[in-house]
Amino acid sequence: MYQLSSSRERSLLWLLAATQFTLIMDFMVMMPLGPQIMRAFQIGPAEFATAVSAYSICAGFSGLFAATYIDRFDRRKLMLVIYSLFGLSNLACALAPSFHMLLVSRAFAGITGGVMGSIVLSIVGDVIPVSRRGAATGLVMTSFSVAAVAGVPAGIVLGANFGWSSAFYLLVVFSAIVLGLAYWLVPSLREHLGKRPVPLSRVLPNLIELILEPAHLRAFVLIFIMLVSQMMIIPFISPVLVANYGVQPQQISWIYMAGGAATFFTSRRVGALADRFGKHVVFRVFGLLSLVPILCITHLPHLPFWGLVMFFPVFMVIVSGRIVPLQALMTTVPEPARRGAFLSVNSAIMSLGTGTGAWLGGLMLSTSAQGYIEGYGLNGWCAAALVLVAVAWVSQVKSAPNPAPATV
Repeated sequence: MYQLSSSRERSLLWLLAATQFTLIMDFMVMMPLGPQIMRAFQIGPAEFATAVSAYSICAGFSGLFAATYIDRFDRRKLMLVIYSLFGLSNLACALAPSFHMLLVSRAFAGITGGVMGSIVLSIVGDVIPVSRRGAATGLVMTSFSVAAVAGVPAGIVLGANFGWSSAFYLLVVFSAIVLGLAYWLVPSLREHLGKRPVPLSRVLPNLIELILEPAHLRAFVLIFIMLVSQMMIIPFISPVLVANYGVQPQQISWIYMAGGAATFFTSRRVGALADRFGKHVVFRVFGLLSLVPILCITHLPHLPFWGLVMFFPVFMVIVSGRIVPLQALMTTVPEPARRGAFLSVNSAIMSLGTGTGAWLGGLMLSTSAQGYIEGYGLNGWCAAALVLVAVAWVSQVKSAPNPAPATV
């Protein structure tokens, strides 16, 4: 375990949050831009869900592949290379002239973004002690809030005024700034290289053993269930509000801004609660609480716009409150020597769950002759059932013994 000064640790965590901000915005901005993308390329909900899934599924497989090499490199060097490719992927999305080219570009973004997600979590696991990892994870995950408060609304406004591709040009600019900061702020992280690398002939068998190890497999099942549940709902919020409730595309930014502003103040507090009362307990509490907003948002009556703006923060705070303790718990499951590989697989499982949930959710929806999106209520009931399974299953996920910190 590395021991950094408090100021350097704080700077590094905020940089990781900024990195995660661009990753989350890259994925999230597709969802509120759904109506514009569907109109621009003349596609329906199922095709749009395919575009969302293309990113996630490719991120999943790239994360699995990353598990074979992520612990063989200095985290800093690997981060700089992969993040550079991530920036190029957003440029490719912005320049996509057709829906099929957009699919290819989103797949490229998923390949790079999936690896970056595991690198970020690996760095957190390397430098932050377990006793403070919940709070650190909460800080990094404030990027979700900032993306919802600033990044996604900015992308929506740009998309409404200058076309959907302008949101991806904005991401290119953000990524270039973060890459420059990462070059100066991320230290060389090589302690995990002290162990002799596994021969290439053992890479695939070791990966299979890593996945099938009972403690790891139970954790992967949990994260997969949660992401499938979440993504059966979230990608379709914006298209449903626009098609069924008459919300204008440019108004969606206010809804996401309200939700993100609320989670900005709660993510770190939820992480602190996880450190104090236990990650399992806090996850169960927020998991059960989330049943109410899940069923509400999938069975909304016709509310005035201000009612939607007031409701969405409740939805975002409770739903994101499940992920903070869950992510913190994931960093404690593997032994330190295999943390990078485990978190690569974990990131892959999250992406596969995300893609599977969006794909299943899209299959369950249809568009009526009047242009309404039908079937969203069934998505909500299925998502709620999966949450109950996850709340019951979390007791099966255990943390590995924690070694004493090393001085560097």
